[in-house]
Parts: sequence; C-alpha cells; structure tokens
Amino acid sequence: MTKVEIMKDIYWVGAVDWNARHFHGYTYTTHRGTTYNSYLIMDEKSTLVDTVYAPFAGEMIGRIREVVDPSRIEYIIANHVEPDHSSSIAEILKLAPNAKLYGTARCKQGLQKYYNGNWDFTVVKTGDEISLGRRKLRFIEAPMLHWPDSMFTYSESDELLMPNDAFGQHIASSFRYEDEVNEFELMEEAAKYYANILLPLSGLVTKKIEEIVKMGLKIRMIAPSHGVIWRKDPMKIVNAYMSWAKAESKKKVLIVYDTMWLSTEKMAKAILEGIRGEGVEAKLYRLPDSDESDIFGELLVSKGLLLGSSTINNGVLPTLGAFLVDAKGLKPKGKVAAVFGSYGWAGGATKVLEDTLKEAGMEVVMPPLTINWAPTAEELQKCSEFGRDFARKL
Repeated sequence: MTKVEIMKDIYWVGAVDWNARHFHGYTYTTHRGTTYNSYLIMDEKSTLVDTVYAPFAGEMIGRIREVVDPSRIEYIIANHVEPDHSSSIAEILKLAPNAKLYGTARCKQGLQKYYNGNWDFTVVKTGDEISLGRRKLRFIEAPMLHWPDSMFTYSESDELLMPNDAFGQHIASSFRYEDEVNEFELMEEAAKYYANILLPLSGLVTKKIEEIVKMGLKIRMIAPSHGVIWRKDPMKIVNAYMSWAKAESKKKVLIVYDTMWLSTEKMAKAILEGIRGEGVEAKLYRLPDSDESDIFGELLVSKGLLLGSSTINNGVLPTLGAFLVDAKGLKPKGKVAAVFGSYGWAGGATKVLEDTLKEAGMEVVMPPLTINWAPTAEELQKCSEFGRDFARKL
C-alpha cells in the first residue's frame, strides 16, 4: 500500500496492523485489526502530524519517501504521547534532526519520560497557531480525551480536523475512508472504541464538542489516529459521540453471567424468555466465552443489564472478575440493572454483583433473584417472571 492523498498536498502515511488482536495490553480486543494513522502536510514547511507504533516505523518512512525526502520535514506535531502514536518520533528525528516538535506541556513531559529525547520542543495551548506557508495549523487542547496530554490539530483552510484518538475505530482495511467500508461494522467498531476508551470521560466529550461548535470550526473531514477517515459525512461520528456521551440507548437488555453446574445458566435462559415475552430485545453472554470489550460496546447502546453468577467462596465466580473491574472503571451511565444467581449451602454472589453495579453508577431496579441448588420448573417460571418484570421497568 502506498501513501494516500486525502486532500490537496496532505497525505496519509500511516501503517495498517492487520494482525492486531489486542489493544491496551489485553484489556481490549481488536478482532478487525487496526491502523496507526500519520499525516504528512506538504507546504513551505513540510509537517508530520503524529507518527506510528515503532514496529511500523519503516512502513511510515517508506510512504513519506514517496512524497518527500524525510530530511525535509521541519515540523512534527505530537497530538498524543501514547506510544502507538509517538514511538516513531525518534526514528523520524534521525532522518530530520532539525525538525521542531509541537505539543502540549504534558505531552512534552510524557515524551521526555518515555524516550529521554533532548528534542527541540515548543509547548502549545488552545488557540495557538503555526504557519506552514499557505496554511496554518491551530491547536486545541483536549485533556483526558483520553490522556492528560491529548490535543487536536485543525487546518482551517482545509477544514480538516486531526483529533488523534477521538472519533477513531480499530479497523484494518485496504480502504482509507468511511464510505468505502461496511457501515454496520464501522459503527460497531466506533461504538466499541468509545465504550472501552472514552466512556468514563463522557462529560468531557460533551464539553469538548460544544467548545468546538462555539469556536465555529468548519469541518469537511475528520482524520483520526486509528481506523478510517471520515470524509463523506464527518458529522455522523460527531453526532454519534454526542448521543453516546448523553447515554442515549435503546430498549435492549444484555444478560451477562457465568455458571458452575448450569443452574445459573438455566436461570439466565428462563429470564431471557421472560424478557422476549414482553417484546424486548435481549442477548445472552456467558463469561469468559464471550468477549468483554465487545459486551461493553453493545452495552453502550443498550438500556438494561442483568448480571448473574453462581456462588463460590461466598462470592462470585472468578471469571466475572475482569468484567466487574471494567464496569466500575467505565461507569456506563443511564443503565438499569438487576442481578441473579444460584448457590449451594451459602449465598453471596448476588450481593457482590449488586454492590458492584451500584458502585458503577447503575440503577438497580429489582431485588436479587437467588435459587438454591438446581432450579425447579416452578422456580424457572419465577425466573421468567423476573425477566418480564425487568423488561417492563425499561
């Protein structure tokens, strides 16, 4: 794959990681791979906006060479210090040792800590601009979207926003634009990306979008750091972010559980039938066979969550541990929830589940449903009624 001219004299020179299956360690699965997007602006001052993950530096440099000798790069914009966007800076500076770096104060601190580079760095803040010749670049700080150092770069003459980790998705594709890929898969990955990275920062997302609207920025294209570029309808993803940030969701229930000897699973399936009996969409996920980051992506747009576990050692099955940690960290807003589970000689799982959901900020709308040992036919009927009652509370 060669460089791609996304606008006049502006090139995508990033890298496609077809084999990536995990992100942020192993906390986030990337079934469709990912990209590391870097943008080369050709003007009187050749400028590189963000770099790529270090193992892909050669790909980026090869694409740059198709446009210009890398030694002619004079400016490097670091929108974000995370290594998937910054760890090739040192390789570029070997080829363009006199290039100047621009980023936020916290970006400078982060780059120095990661790479110990004695680099020519200029700190910028919201409203600062640099001239490249025919065009200017304006900087907009975006702290905690999603790291403290984050910022957006905007070219007014091109109406181009380069927001780094905002508005991205993890998709590896031979295409570069949103109108060239499957729309369902694209929005599914965009929602998963938001749910697993930006969800706990939703209040800041809303404020930042409102700030950009007040600034009167015209946006013809959004070029994020991961996935495809939004060119046909860039406001589609902006509007989706506003909807997700406001916790808008549909009448749908996710049932997430694990089971020891299938008693809790029988409960889960009976609850599912009860929900369906009320005409409400519901989906069943058993942990750890189901992917947690996929579940949170789907929970983003679902109103209800039912969480179930068998009891072991007076608590939940260990397989629910990571899900509970993520629930407390991501804090999905606007969700209604309830818990269920089976137990043998002593209970305890449902209390742990309920306490966690409350700590995550969800509204627990029903008392826990617990069953001793294996459920009888009568008890399964109670499970079905539990599902119906929960569906009505949506």
